[in-house]
Parts: sequence; C-alpha cells; structure tokens
Amino acid sequence: MTENHPYVIVGGGLAGAKAAQALREQGFDGPVVLIGEETERPYERPPLSKGYLQGKDEREKIFVHPQDWYAEHDVELRLGTGAVALDTAAHRVELADGSQVEYAKLLLATGSSPRRLPIPGADLDGVRYLRRVEDSEQLKADFQPGARIVVIGAGWIGLEAAAAARAAGADVTVLEAAELPLLRVLGSETAQIFADLHRDHGVDLRCGVEIVEITGSLGKADGVLLGHGAGRIAADVVLMGVGITPNTALAESAGLKVDNGIVTDEHLRTSAPDVYAAGDAANAFHPFFGKNIRVEHWANALNQPQTAAKSMLGQDATYDRLPYFYTDQYDLGMEYTGHAEPDAYDRVVFRGDVAGREFIAFWLSEGRVLAGMNVNVWDVTDPIKALITSRTVVDPERLADPDVALESLVSS
Repeated sequence: MTENHPYVIVGGGLAGAKAAQALREQGFDGPVVLIGEETERPYERPPLSKGYLQGKDEREKIFVHPQDWYAEHDVELRLGTGAVALDTAAHRVELADGSQVEYAKLLLATGSSPRRLPIPGADLDGVRYLRRVEDSEQLKADFQPGARIVVIGAGWIGLEAAAAARAAGADVTVLEAAELPLLRVLGSETAQIFADLHRDHGVDLRCGVEIVEITGSLGKADGVLLGHGAGRIAADVVLMGVGITPNTALAESAGLKVDNGIVTDEHLRTSAPDVYAAGDAANAFHPFFGKNIRVEHWANALNQPQTAAKSMLGQDATYDRLPYFYTDQYDLGMEYTGHAEPDAYDRVVFRGDVAGREFIAFWLSEGRVLAGMNVNVWDVTDPIKALITSRTVVDPERLADPDVALESLVSS
C-alpha cells in the first residue's frame, strides 16, 4: 500500500536536513519530502546565539546545505507550511495549507519551541525570544552600545546572548530564579564559574529572583518588575531565555507515546509503525544509560538522523552516542561530554587552573566518571568519552593531576 509513497521528514531544521542527507548516503533512491514550517531552507541554530549573533559569521554559513543541494539530491522541499495532523493508520500527513502527503516511512524531527512565562506583559513589543534566524537578526539590531538589555533566564541561550550583547557594548542584566546560573546542569561547584565569568565582564547577574511582570508603555516593554520588593529594572529589550519544550503536538494528536518528548526505542522507532523521531523532540532509549533521555543540543540533531535513516531503511542501527554540547562565551570555550543528572553524582573533581578558567571538571558517582567538561582545554573529548564508557573506577587524586595522562586512567 505504501511502497511507492515517499519517505517524509517533518521538520525543517538540522535534524531534518541531515536525515535527508543520510537517506541518500545510505543509497535510498526513492522520493524524499522534507516539510518545514519556516520559509528558510534548513539551518543550524547554534550560530544564532553565537557567531551569527555576534556578527562574526556570514548568513550563508548557518545553512546545513547549499540552496541547490536539495534539487541535486532529489529532495523535495515543502517550506512555509507545517504539519498539523497525522494519521498513522492511513500513513498520511496533513499540512497547514490543506494539502496531504502520504508516506511509506515518516521521521518526526519537529524540534522544540521557546518556553513562555505566564506573566503580565509577556506579549509586549520588545519582548524577544531566540529560536529562529529572524530572532537572531532582530537581537543583533537591538544589541547597541548603551542599550539596556534584560535577559530572563541564565541557561545556555541566555548567557550566550548576554555575552553577545556585552560584546556589542550594551548594558546587560541577567535574571535567574535559581541561586546560580546553569545550576541544574552543572551543580553549584561549576555553576559559580559561569556566574563569575559574566560578572567579570560587566553583567549585572541577579540570582534567586522572582519575575512578577514585564512593564510597558504604549505597548512596548520598558522594564521588568521583581517580586519581594526587589524593585524594577528598566529595559529597552527583554529577552526570554527560560528553556524550551519539545514540539510533540503532532505526535500526541496521532496517539503516539509521548513523555517529555516523543518516546522512541534505541533505534529511534516510535510507538507507531513506520514512524521515527530524532532531535530535540525525541526522548530516546539510550542503551548505555539504560533509560530514555532527551537531549536538547546540536549534537543530537546532527547525529541521530544517521541512525534514524538506517532504521527507516530496515538496517539494525542503534543510537548510543554520549550526549555532547559546547558553548562560547567571551574568552571561554567549553565542551561537555556525558550525562550527569543533578542527583546522580557524589563529587566533582577539577583538573587544571579553575581560577584561570583553563581546566577539566569531572562528575563522578562511586568513583566512575559520568561526565566531563573541558574549559579552554582542547583535544580531550576522546579520553573523556573513554573514561565514561569504560566505567572505570578512577583514583580522584590521579584524575585531578594534569601530569597524569587521561588515557592512562582507562581500564583496558
């Protein structure tokens, strides 16, 4: 019934584009349709809060493929219209423009959307979000010398945008509900390093605050009102950086299993026949960790599509890469490998010059490395991966000693 139908990819971001590429690289010569809600062809999102926002990268560099790649590889792009309904029994997707597409196999690479704060003033002009290329371009125009920028949320996006705003000469205040930025991700020992980094670069970082309202005049945001008598902060622009939520509405409406994302097995198969998921929206079973995890970072969108494409083609493919992400803020570059949930580790070991921001941090549980973060130290990702995947019980003193090669700590 479906053998002559195309392989359909819903989601016009990095994961969708890489899935189309992977299908062709695996030798699939049937029709491929890529459906994207945005009018732009697929592009990568990290530059939107990094190089492109700072004016270091040209616009063309953000795109996954050149414009003519899709025609050259016989990939049909349907842009500017999202998928609004999915009938898994009929193998059919309905689009916002009223058209329908039948599929043989379907990949949901629907990504995520910025979380909204349910507070008065959140819809005022001058309240920004950073998810799409036009958002980055608007912020680039906003970040001017002397502009008063208030960032709500001290996660990765908020902090990277704050660094870009400071580089442009803007006055920046960052507001965070937790006691430190990135607290849930890094823990108190390492989160303090990022708090100090931003304060050293002139950011007014305020933690443990409650956001009551975004104030405005004539329909435009002009400040943020804090709770508990903490006052009001004047603003020309307010950037919301309070996290993202997976785009699961399409999957939910079709009856797929959804729990903090679209639930898949290690092959990225969903609960519906011939339907797969990858990227931000996928809560995939990870064989190394023995449970489902959802990772909201670029590396998943980059690498999961290869596994999804192989699975769609009937190959025995498993996604077991360790989570990985990176950030660039001011003169600090960082890579993080592994997965250490807030209550999963019992100590953090530092190797190198923490005060000078040139070190590696390791999160340990019962002597085994769960995750490693290298800050301004390079070419150590592979030995960090080996320490994690080998489940070696390490001597913390040797782990902390820069004169001891990381490779020598891995049990054979």
